[in-house]
Amino acid sequence: MSENIKVGTILIKTETRPGMPPLETEPCFGEWSIVKAADAFALDRQIHAAGWSFFFIAAKARTMFLGVLAPGKIQNALKRIAARMKSQHFNSLEVTEISARRFLGVPYVTVSAHPRHLQQNCNLETFEARQISDNAAALV
Repeated sequence: MSENIKVGTILIKTETRPGMPPLETEPCFGEWSIVKAADAFALDRQIHAAGWSFFFIAAKARTMFLGVLAPGKIQNALKRIAARMKSQHFNSLEVTEISARRFLGVPYVTVSAHPRHLQQNCNLETFEARQISDNAAALV
C-alpha cells in the first residue's frame, strides 16, 4: 500500500463522477487511493483521450517529520497535506518531493505535493463549482 508512495505518485479521491474515465487504483488512506499508472504524463494522456482534463496546480503543500524514511511516516505526512488542501476542493495530489536530510545530526524528511484536479471541462472549475461537486460526491 504505502510502500508504493514515491515522487511522481498520484493520489485521487475515490469519488465517482458520471463518465469519469476508469482508473486502476489501490486504497491508500481514507478517501484517497493511489493511481496505478506508469507516470503522470501517461495518466494525463489516458484522461485526455477520454475527453477529461487533469489540471496541475502550481501551489505546493509541504510538510516534514523527524526521523528516517518510513512508509508509514510518508503516508502520515500525505494525510496532513491532504487535510490542509481539503478546503480547496481539489480531487487529486501529485507527490513532487520526498527528501531525507539532517540538521545538527538529527534526521528529518520533507514531503511536498501539488494539488491536481480531474474534471470533464477543459477550463478549471471555480472554487464554488469544485465545492458543490465535492459535496455531491460525499453524499453518494
